[in-house]
Amino acid sequence: MYIETVPNRNSRPAILLREGWRDGNKVRKKTIANLTNWPTEKVEALRRVLKGETLVAPEQAFAIEQSLPHGHVDALLTMVRRLGLDRLIAAKRCRERDLVLAMIIERLIHPASKLATTRLWHTTSLARELDLDDADEDDLYDAMDWLLARQEKIEAALARRHLEDDAPVFYDVTSSYYEGRTCPLMRFGHNRDRKKGKTQVVYGVLCGSNGVPVAVEVYPGNRQDQTTVAEQVTKLQSRFGLERVVLVGDRGMLTEAQIDDLKHHPGLGWVSALTSSAIRDLVEQDNLQLSLFDQQNLAEISAEAFPGERLMACYNPLLAEERARKREALLVATGPPLPRSRVRSKGAPRHLFWPPRSARRSAG
Repeated sequence: MYIETVPNRNSRPAILLREGWRDGNKVRKKTIANLTNWPTEKVEALRRVLKGETLVAPEQAFAIEQSLPHGHVDALLTMVRRLGLDRLIAAKRCRERDLVLAMIIERLIHPASKLATTRLWHTTSLARELDLDDADEDDLYDAMDWLLARQEKIEAALARRHLEDDAPVFYDVTSSYYEGRTCPLMRFGHNRDRKKGKTQVVYGVLCGSNGVPVAVEVYPGNRQDQTTVAEQVTKLQSRFGLERVVLVGDRGMLTEAQIDDLKHHPGLGWVSALTSSAIRDLVEQDNLQLSLFDQQNLAEISAEAFPGERLMACYNPLLAEERARKREALLVATGPPLPRSRVRSKGAPRHLFWPPRSARRSAG
């Protein structure tokens, strides 16, 4: 017996199970079954049996010794290649580029130290996919030094993709505390992590209008945020070749002193917020009438104190409602204890007052 495929002119081929024999000089055959509706894998299995092959179930032929998770690794590698991140780091594949990509992917999967990273990526298929089975933590530090030497070239490529004239540029600064003792940038400063007694490093990130990071700069831990703005402006104009830039920053970043310096850079604009005292001055000088917000939530005003600048006044009803709620909650919370505290203060001994009356008289 054998399986024969018979082509049909107007439909799919017929798959027939046939038996053949020789009758004198002629070959006879007859159809035993029509297998056209059978699944392809079932037809192939029968064909192999008819040829005399011995079929074995996969679980009998193979023993699974190890199965590494691969799906999330493959998804991240695919996205890296679609974004062109590998070609952005280096045009040609090399061991350093694979190490950097592996650190990025492992950072997304399971953030850890360099030593732990070289151990963790063996629990997935990442190390085998990038041929890094023999890499250790020293190789990772060497790859980071290699990446640092390519920083300006990578940032220039990112700037060509995501920065353009007359487009907003976002910039902000943050810090991270430091545990070691050998970093030359570690200093005591304003610790955002609330880690008392820890030195820190400061770093600023520059982003395009789409929010994609373009450049990063690391500063000593005692560097004030606003003092880094001028360097970023120089970077935008000299390294990235932008003639017109709109820098967006908060009032802590773009202070009045910084804005005065930025005015000397041609082709540079900025968007920031006024301080509370500056807004109060506008109200007292009648440049900003609160009655404007009775009919609209957004208004453009002008003031002699800010020549050549556009001032946009915005009323946020949601923020006003939230502040009113907090004020009412504070009044309710502090109302009942006030009478008791007044009674206690009237009967308090004189020695509780500071400074003593004798000291106040001698000082007068």
